Amino acid sequence: MKRSFKNLLHDSIKSSDTEETIDVYFTRPIGLLFALFWNRLGVHPNAITVLSIFLGAGAGYLFHFADLWHNLLGVLLLMLANFCDSTDGQMARLSGKRTLLGRVLDGFSGDVWFVCIYTGICLRMQNTPMPYTDMRWGMWIWVLSGVAGFLCHAPQSSLADYYRQIHLFFLKGREGSELDSYRQQRAIYESLPRRGEWFKKLFYYNYANYCCSQERRTPQFQRFFAELKSRFSSPENISRELRERFLRGSRPLMKYTNILTFNVRAICLYITCLANCPWVYPLFEITVLSVVYIHMHRRHEELCKELREEIE
Repeated sequence: MKRSFKNLLHDSIKSSDTEETIDVYFTRPIGLLFALFWNRLGVHPNAITVLSIFLGAGAGYLFHFADLWHNLLGVLLLMLANFCDSTDGQMARLSGKRTLLGRVLDGFSGDVWFVCIYTGICLRMQNTPMPYTDMRWGMWIWVLSGVAGFLCHAPQSSLADYYRQIHLFFLKGREGSELDSYRQQRAIYESLPRRGEWFKKLFYYNYANYCCSQERRTPQFQRFFAELKSRFSSPENISRELRERFLRGSRPLMKYTNILTFNVRAICLYITCLANCPWVYPLFEITVLSVVYIHMHRRHEELCKELREEIE
């Protein structure tokens, strides 16, 4: 029996707690329409992910220009890239075509978009005057973008994703989340044969390090999670009351994880590029989003510490 579009859309949303309003009413429905169309044509989800990489890179190139029409086209390409990013996951669930390559491409695509976007902004601004001065941006726009991209954007996005997966774990259990650990991923890497399987080894080596960086920044959660494992043999066996206590504390923080993912960044990028002041975008990441990140991190760690002390 064929399922309705509404049911398919409902199943594509992980939870109302962790989904942004823009995604629920705009990105997900359009992504699902694309998914149904490409799935009917027999296109593999990985092909859509590759398409999103080229669209995002194209957007970065167009943001290099200062005129309105190039920037409007850049906005359109980045929106299409985001639709494709939503589409590939929905297609994978519809068709059951989930592959290791798909996981690699999915994580790689967003990085390529923003590297190209930062590069486009730097090339656009380096020979223009700094606001209210006679100095040109020169190398300083590259420094500003480097700090924004590597020291702010990357850790902000990874921790926001980690907190979402933690929330989904307590909400739906292991099957409903992608909460992975460094130890688990490192064990998979070390179990692979020394010769051959180079692609898998590269993926699991880097993914284990990615998990390690998330765990290093969340010491209170790691202690809380370890305490749950020791007392309940598995965190999935914890009492309903304790699970609800954690979710009540974590739920208000999901709005901050949403701010630190794609949509708020994209809206700021669109506005600053169209207004011909794209230097504001990396500054926004360094200031506003860093404040959100620090607040989210502090609140989550306090929640985990409080609950751990209670169960001890």
